[in-house]
Amino acid sequence: MKKKEINLNETIEKLRRTELLLEISRKIAGLKTLEKILWTLIEFVTDELNADRGTLFLNDQDTNELYSRIAQGELTREIRILNNVGIAGAIFQKKKGEVIHDVYSDSRFNKEVDQETGYKTKNMVCCPVKTVDGNTIGVIQVLNKKKGRFTKDNLFFVESIATQAAVSILNAQNTEQFEKKRAKEMEFISIVSDVTAEIDLGALLQRVMEEATRMLNADRATLFLNDEKTNELFSRVAMGEGIGEIRLPNTAGIAGTVFTSGKTMNIPYAYADLRFNPSFDKQTGYFTRSILCVPVINKEGKVIGCTQVLNKSGGKFTQEDESRLKAFTQQVAIALENAKLFEDVSKSRKYNESMLSSMSNGVITINSDDEIVTCNKSGLKILRTKDSEIIKKQSKDFFSESKKWIYDKIKSVGESKEPEIIVDAEIEVLDDETEKQEKISVNLTILPLINEDSDGRTDQSDNFLGTLLMFEDISSEKRMKSTMSRYMDPGIADQLLEDGSDIMGGLETTATLLFSDLRSFTTITESLGAQGTVKLLNEYFEIMVECISEQGGMLDKFIGDAIMAAFGLPISHEDDEDRGVKAGINMIKRLWEWNDQREKDGKPPVDMGLGLNTDKIVAGNIGSQKRMDYTMIGDGVNLAARLESACKQYSARILISDYTYKKLKGTYRIRYIDDVVVKGKNEPVGVHEVLDYHNDKTFPNLMDVVNYFNEGRKYYRSGEFQKAITSFNECLKSNSNDNLSKTYIDRCNLLIKENPNNWDGVWVMKSK
Repeated sequence: MKKKEINLNETIEKLRRTELLLEISRKIAGLKTLEKILWTLIEFVTDELNADRGTLFLNDQDTNELYSRIAQGELTREIRILNNVGIAGAIFQKKKGEVIHDVYSDSRFNKEVDQETGYKTKNMVCCPVKTVDGNTIGVIQVLNKKKGRFTKDNLFFVESIATQAAVSILNAQNTEQFEKKRAKEMEFISIVSDVTAEIDLGALLQRVMEEATRMLNADRATLFLNDEKTNELFSRVAMGEGIGEIRLPNTAGIAGTVFTSGKTMNIPYAYADLRFNPSFDKQTGYFTRSILCVPVINKEGKVIGCTQVLNKSGGKFTQEDESRLKAFTQQVAIALENAKLFEDVSKSRKYNESMLSSMSNGVITINSDDEIVTCNKSGLKILRTKDSEIIKKQSKDFFSESKKWIYDKIKSVGESKEPEIIVDAEIEVLDDETEKQEKISVNLTILPLINEDSDGRTDQSDNFLGTLLMFEDISSEKRMKSTMSRYMDPGIADQLLEDGSDIMGGLETTATLLFSDLRSFTTITESLGAQGTVKLLNEYFEIMVECISEQGGMLDKFIGDAIMAAFGLPISHEDDEDRGVKAGINMIKRLWEWNDQREKDGKPPVDMGLGLNTDKIVAGNIGSQKRMDYTMIGDGVNLAARLESACKQYSARILISDYTYKKLKGTYRIRYIDDVVVKGKNEPVGVHEVLDYHNDKTFPNLMDVVNYFNEGRKYYRSGEFQKAITSFNECLKSNSNDNLSKTYIDRCNLLIKENPNNWDGVWVMKSK
């Protein structure tokens, strides 16, 4: 009878437990938040087991922590412990529940929790929370049974409850994570939308840094952009006091490494990474702990910069931080390029406006509807008009009556789409002071404004944008200035005009004369034809004249493929000789650079020779009243031309006279190559070769050659021709391409045969 009663009681208990499981399932099924599910389960279990309290821990897979939420007033805070610490951690790892009757005798128990809270834990039942497929998602603890001891039945009941609720817990977790992720995504979209709406680059950079800092809960952030002109990473915005623009090489430090590699770097301890540069910390007093740096990549896949975030609050940057910052910078990259483009366009517009405003020539633009859009200050001054009288006016109305011929030209250019130049034309304008019409002389250029696509091909759909007019006032002083600017740097011309100098009428002075000439020019012209020859000369003269102007030289004239220039005219300097030599050196260097480009384009290289001489010359306007030419005359000019011609004979590129050499103030690599008597001269002239345009590749062992050559020249002058040959052969050992040494060997062999009497070391030049 007793046995039957026991079995009956067990059956009743099992039915009651089953009903309880169904009841708790129904309860938690209607709950929407994870917190309510957890608290409902703990309350149910503790009541059923007649225990004091309970805790349900869930596992955080990202941090490997067990966490439980505790309500404190209207707020909820989390308790977190590592999932391998304490009894809860042990049960989670073992995945098997236990009944512990005396927790203080268990070595796994952490007594510090009781000490901190004042609570006394006596016994507990602890079991893993498993899903139906066996995955452990947490741990449930029930503490201090009020009467008696926890039993295995209690453990089984708690395990059953935990298994029954696992699905609901897992679903609530997933829902919660989804909602959090969705909230972050919505926040992210809102941030990106707000930030990328900014078009000003400075303001955009500021917003990006602020949002990156806030989004990642960091201390500060910096966005570096690459300056392609200087190969530097720069930031106009830094989140800190007293920091202006930061610039660093685009290969330096963590930022440089990320930029060059295009890969993200997450560094938990900055000072442990050898690539980290602590100098910035030392300058600012800031201490960098952790760094997250991601590349900024545009839509073409090109790295344009990097975003660097420093010092994550509470620890190191996570994988999620990396993903969020990557996504953020990816979206921001488009806005950055747009803002940069807008800034470049703004700068370009301001530059163009400033350029037009500062131009001495008048510039007027007219749109395709014949409306005058712009007129710069010089244009207003030349035409004696005001903004209100010309802007937005029809060109046919403004250029009327005596100026109607201008409108006719505008109309013609609009129809033909071909530019037109009118030289020395007269325009009637109203003088403000006298209120009378006066005539001014201008050079007028009318250009069609044509729209072209990126490939340089005319966009035929709507190619004509309007017309541009350029007025050059050549009246009085402007006529003189325009003329002088053709001979010299405009700055020098301005200075002369301000001083009131009348150098055009004639001047006797000492100057350094430069002659240059292309080699084998006739052969080149035969292969290029007329148009090709003109194009080559224009490119060549553009380079050479720039080298002369850079040193303050004055271009005298072009003589075919030859250039005649002077240093010391119209304004002398203490170092005109050095200026001339430096110009010659740069002319050869720039010629070689040009040749490199010509060879890449499949064009033959060209060579040249230069001669420089310092002497007294006469300069001024020479000619008739109808045609004047500012030029230089004198023996000094002729000698410079002779030296240029002698370059061929001496296998040299730059020859200077002794007169120039003795006045040089700088130090150059020069060798004294000969004493010659040129045509038209009775006295010998010392000739020197300038070698400073050479490098180790173009002239190996240069100074060794110079020293041996000087030794050979010494023997040559004293008539010891055999010893001279030995020295010149040493030159060839150092540089087999030193043709000048070969020339001297041939000359010495000839002199040995002729055995001249009264040898003085002077060579008579038979060429011009």
